[in-house]
Amino acid sequence: MSSGGGWGCPHEVRGKCQRVKGRPCDPGMKGCILYGRFEFSNPEKNRPARRDRTGARITGKEKD
Repeated sequence: MSSGGGWGCPHEVRGKCQRVKGRPCDPGMKGCILYGRFEFSNPEKNRPARRDRTGARITGKEKD
């Protein structure tokens, strides 16, 4: 867990992810418990948007 932050991942041990073996802990990466559950400022960490039959993006609340 890094000092000074407000959040520490329970799967990080000495900077390594225990869920994605051998990878450095990078919150939001594919395989991370946070992947797809939150929207990150880095678009590469976000799960691709789901689309309906018309191609409209599905957000879970209403269509965009």
